[in-house]
Amino acid sequence: MKHYRPRVPQSRSPPIAIPPFHAVPVRIRADGWTPLRQAEFIGHLAAKRSVAAAAREVSMARETAYRLRERPGAEGFAAAWDVALARPGSEAGRARLLAALMAAREALKPSRKVTVEQLKWRVETGLWQVFLRGGCYAGVRRNPDNSALLALLARTRRAECAT
Repeated sequence: MKHYRPRVPQSRSPPIAIPPFHAVPVRIRADGWTPLRQAEFIGHLAAKRSVAAAAREVSMARETAYRLRERPGAEGFAAAWDVALARPGSEAGRARLLAALMAAREALKPSRKVTVEQLKWRVETGLWQVFLRGGCYAGVRRNPDNSALLALLARTRRAECAT
């Protein structure tokens, strides 16, 4: 009869959930950074932990990913990027993760200085949620952004009442 050594339980860090984010407002092109491609990039980035490899997975260049991160309106995308790369194993890693999660929450809060065009973009593209299973990219889901829709309706109604 064979005797096997007992398995040593490995300490696993809890899985990190990528917060939902708004896609960066860009001109929609078939070969450009579409909202779906942005969400898939974040998923591959969390799984591979390499910007170049994640960009290759979505058929884009690493340089354009960094340019997309710096565009106006990319706060949620940048926060999701930071959460995808965060490693909570050390104290500094936990601090970076908490800072990225706070930035993601701030990016989702409605701002009073949002233009009608930005609200329309948020209503059209919605919120993107990236799913990981066992540390591997599992998929994305687009959820409607009801708060942006209600803000857009309130703003257009005020504009109609003012005239």
